[in-house]
Amino acid sequence: MSMTYSGSGVDILKENKAIGALVKHLTFKRRGLGAPLIDIGHYAGLIDLGDFALAITTDGIGSKAIIASAIKKWDTVGIDCIAMNVNDILSIGAEPLAFVDYLAINTPNEYLSEQIGVGLQRGAEISNISIVGGEFATLPEIINGFDLAGTCVGLVSKERIITGAQIKIGDLLLGLPSSGIHSNGLTLARKVIKSCFYSYEDPFPLNPQKSIGEELLTPTRIYMEVLDLIKACEVHGLAHITGSGLLKLNRFTKGFKFDNPLEPNDIFKFLQKEGKISDIEMYKTFNMGMGFLVVLSEKDADKALEITEGKIVGEVVEKGIAVRDIVIK
Repeated sequence: MSMTYSGSGVDILKENKAIGALVKHLTFKRRGLGAPLIDIGHYAGLIDLGDFALAITTDGIGSKAIIASAIKKWDTVGIDCIAMNVNDILSIGAEPLAFVDYLAINTPNEYLSEQIGVGLQRGAEISNISIVGGEFATLPEIINGFDLAGTCVGLVSKERIITGAQIKIGDLLLGLPSSGIHSNGLTLARKVIKSCFYSYEDPFPLNPQKSIGEELLTPTRIYMEVLDLIKACEVHGLAHITGSGLLKLNRFTKGFKFDNPLEPNDIFKFLQKEGKISDIEMYKTFNMGMGFLVVLSEKDADKALEITEGKIVGEVVEKGIAVRDIVIK
């Protein structure tokens, strides 16, 4: 029987309705310096600072925390926490500047905390950001294990903000490779592994030098090359491909046709086979080998390929989202 994200406990449609119920009450907007520049719903919020805008975003590592605790390997999840936030900051065209983290735990554990700090430090180095503070909470009645989240701020001049409003039919799609599953879809991944009677300590069948748990903990890639790209090329849109996969592109008004998609990582091939997951469900849940998408003018394609290790995966069309003959939306 084909496994699905909603069947594993994460229903994106219900989640979106719950978000809508929350956001409909968030109507007050500050006036003057510090007023918001765009409505809630993009990858990052933007705050008016005169000639510049402050970008701000928040995210966590989700159920990757369960896998880290299962194999007692916590030294990479800090990278994931920073990556999920920094990549969202980049998706608005802003440069990340600073970060604060939030670690909630059922009982204090010095070794776990130290290892999380190792990952946070590495993520900060990759992103060229300062970790300027954070919060540590011991919540034995609420937390089972630990939860890690954070908030990032960045800066962008107003004339360089990229919201996707400039996307036009015929623009090219540049896909940047992912390092693996990143930090999304892990509830379905864990359900597949449990249902097929694997353990996280078992060798990963497509790369036996690593365990399944180690493969799932491969850190989320941080796409700092996007900053060089937007300086050198005419970029019309940016998208961090996370939970809900290509459905993330619904926030833009045009369609996307992927005729030449990136090759999915081995972890996706493994999960799809073992979970008998449909192609459509895979692209609606996982990044499928493309962790970041850049929409750019056709004239800048060669230049973009020199700057990044991505490839042209398709083009902008009038409506819909499709991967070859697979209609996602």
